[in-house]
Amino acid sequence: MRREILVNVEPLETRAAILEDGELVELLVERPIHQRAVGNIFKGRVENVLPGMEAAFVAIGLEKNAFLHVGDAGALYDEDDGIEEQQQQQRRKFVNIDDVVRSKQEIMVQVVKEAIGTKGARVTTNVSLPGRYIVLTPMNDFIGVSRRITDEKERARLKAFAESSKPEGAGVIVRTVAEGRPEAELQQDMEFLKRLWSRIQRRAQVMNAPAVLHKDIGLTFRIVRDMLTDEVEHVWIDNKEEYERVVELADTMSTDLRQRIRLWPNKSASLFDAFNLEPEIEKAIRRKVWLHCGGYLVIDQTEALTVVDVNTGKFVGNRNLAETVLRANLEAAEEIARQVRLRDLAGIIIVDFIDMDRPEDRQKVLTTLEEAVRHDRTKVHILGLTQLGLVEMTRKKVGHGLEGMLLRTCPDCEGRGRVLSEETMAQKVRRDIRALLRKEQAEAVLVEVNPAVAALLIGTGGAHLREFEKELGRSVYVRGSEELRIETMRMPAIGSREEVERQARPVQPGQEIELRIEEQHQSNPDDGIARLEGYVIDVQGAGRLVGERVKVHVTGAFRTFARARVVRQKGEVPSAT
Repeated sequence: MRREILVNVEPLETRAAILEDGELVELLVERPIHQRAVGNIFKGRVENVLPGMEAAFVAIGLEKNAFLHVGDAGALYDEDDGIEEQQQQQRRKFVNIDDVVRSKQEIMVQVVKEAIGTKGARVTTNVSLPGRYIVLTPMNDFIGVSRRITDEKERARLKAFAESSKPEGAGVIVRTVAEGRPEAELQQDMEFLKRLWSRIQRRAQVMNAPAVLHKDIGLTFRIVRDMLTDEVEHVWIDNKEEYERVVELADTMSTDLRQRIRLWPNKSASLFDAFNLEPEIEKAIRRKVWLHCGGYLVIDQTEALTVVDVNTGKFVGNRNLAETVLRANLEAAEEIARQVRLRDLAGIIIVDFIDMDRPEDRQKVLTTLEEAVRHDRTKVHILGLTQLGLVEMTRKKVGHGLEGMLLRTCPDCEGRGRVLSEETMAQKVRRDIRALLRKEQAEAVLVEVNPAVAALLIGTGGAHLREFEKELGRSVYVRGSEELRIETMRMPAIGSREEVERQARPVQPGQEIELRIEEQHQSNPDDGIARLEGYVIDVQGAGRLVGERVKVHVTGAFRTFARARVVRQKGEVPSAT
């Protein structure tokens, strides 16, 4: 597999794209205004200890207090990191949270999960310091070697190095990239982490909680440290200053890293455009994903879980139904694994494949999915098929995901994905006006709504509005406003009929104003329609002036519209019609 990493550096954002055989599989985004907290070490103060939740809340200087579960208060390590399991007796026995921490106690913690939504960051007291080849765990005395290193002789060599070089009382995890590396490079990594830990300890002694003791390195440096394996052919960086800093860092790690880090030379085309990544990024935030065969996926994210629905779409096959369904599901399984990585989906994921009658077909799809997710750096568990034929899987949650980074909740629908129809909103406005006028003794009310809603409230020739006023025994003025969303309503005036009418009509007979003719009159194309604050103005003879700004003389102003004529400039000859 050919792997490349592209780093696009801009003042407000740094993006890193991971390509496998030319296909985008991961996108990492870091912005200065949204500082990453995962990996940072804090001196915190315990604010609340909650035995009923087996947890404590710790003030670390962020907007929300961090969450410390009893399982993270001294846990040995995270098994999802590809580290071999320790003997059972090495595992920490769980105790009550109030046996571990007490209120107002100052403790050192490290963020393991970003704050998401209303939840604060999740922290652990098991601090770990990652280097290029090893991870130093100062709080836990154990040796771990990556499960991905399978050669027993190499495992023994790395384990012996870790035992002889680690600080007393501390632990070491040997990473996959350490395989085959000379001892001198491993020792250099170890000495760097020892110095870093000493500096953190000194800061912890003199600083008052809450305080930041250590910040993890930036996105580009983390990529070089964590992702620049032998499989990566090139790391392209499009910013000279960042390139020089990364090369300097690479020189301190390994001599063979520098030759794979390159400065993007093409000034006529941006890095991401040259690899056609921008359209792929746009696809990654869409709800529907098309497959090459003509089928498609629908991906819906909720707070509790993510649902992926597989559909045949335009794919009809050429043999029989079972073969068509199998081919669509097999392609969908590979694409789902890619989308999970690319979108950084996490938590519970439910996949609704197209129904398959043959057990061997269902097993083929499951096997394909399992093979595809093996390339994911984040641990994925596939739990199999449910009784309803759904595939259940889980993926470790660390950050916001691509959608959380690039998108925000729609202010119109507030995340529902839909808004009220014009008909539903018109009925709601009528109910709200009724409720208001039951409490108020006002003669009239002015309501502003979206023009589409206003049209329904008024009705053809004002029929709906007259009927509504007859029901209420009051005067109701309706004004359309393009700036208002479908679900938004304003009542800028309520009081006497004269006062409300004066505000409802933005123009008066005899007034001369400049307007833009927006469209032809529907029933009389010779006339043009202009609008002022949503108020319709029928301009006589302006049907041919659509798109132009003209000066008009108001000849009449009524409740829902006004009439006007174009003011001719001196010496202007009217065009023949």
